Amino acid sequence: MLTVYSDAHRLQNARFELVDGKLLPPFESPLRADRVLAQVRQAGLGAVLPIQDFGLEPILRVHDPKYLTFLQQAWPDWVAAHGEYDALPLNWAVRTMRHDRIPTTIDGRLGYYSFDAGTPITSGTWSAITASANVALTAQQQITQGATAAFALCRPPGHHAAKDFYGGYCFLNNAAIAAQAFRDAGAERVVILDLDYHHGNGTQAIFYDRADLLFISLHSDPSQEYPYFLGFEDERGEGEGEGYNYNYPLPYGTDWPQYQVAFEQALGQITAYSPDVLVVSLGVDTFEHDPISEFKLTSIDYLKMGAGLASLKKPTLFVMEGGYAVEQIGVNVVNVLLGFENT
Repeated sequence: MLTVYSDAHRLQNARFELVDGKLLPPFESPLRADRVLAQVRQAGLGAVLPIQDFGLEPILRVHDPKYLTFLQQAWPDWVAAHGEYDALPLNWAVRTMRHDRIPTTIDGRLGYYSFDAGTPITSGTWSAITASANVALTAQQQITQGATAAFALCRPPGHHAAKDFYGGYCFLNNAAIAAQAFRDAGAERVVILDLDYHHGNGTQAIFYDRADLLFISLHSDPSQEYPYFLGFEDERGEGEGEGYNYNYPLPYGTDWPQYQVAFEQALGQITAYSPDVLVVSLGVDTFEHDPISEFKLTSIDYLKMGAGLASLKKPTLFVMEGGYAVEQIGVNVVNVLLGFENT
């Protein structure tokens, strides 16, 4: 299996995030991608390809132009207002507040375009996130040109980013951008299967009213866990998209036997849908020792996950999302890919 990777991920190297009322070093760090890449090479998984630059056009197929302009300008505007500190929002437009006016100051725009205080914007954010999108697009192109599978080693991740807001370490939705690129390349039926511990709220929001893509997410119950306000079982899509969105919220402590029940149901839905291509939002923060998660999957379980995905026999694009147990992240990610390749 080929891997696509860019060193530009290191340009997103924030100094802190807000966690439990404290400013702490971010869990989402450059070391995550470094460890995965090292394990890809150690396992002899296959070629590691550099990115191609696809420009902004495929990103604009998913994200709002004003939002992209904000992301491009946020750092210089923040520095002009406050200096060279990581940029975090102060307040958000919640119930009873207006959402039809975009503030003119950088502080207001940070709140308008974000939904948490754990996703700092830094001097390198724009370069890192556009490179991450190009990682996904380069891998997508490889599959369009005939590869049966590819791994997009994206960092920063993307599945919490919606059309016009960021959060959860995510700024551009890499999986959604790749899925849209598959549609634009002629794929009639696309599935995004999100296996991250946290619900892919951004991906769901992007495709919620569309019938040309099936979105399925297995994740921790949002009544207990981030992002809290989306990912419930009764969210089935709306308008033309009704019936094309499925959520499997699972309780704290979920281990492989519990997880496997939902996983096999999702595989059955994918088989019935018979897609042209499968995009997997691959988070391994379902791991038993992940520092910010509460599932109990083991490293061996990821081999089983990969084998299950291979049983679908569909062209498959793996897009890297979460996973914060840095010492084991490489093994866990590569186990999914090896389980897929060796089935």
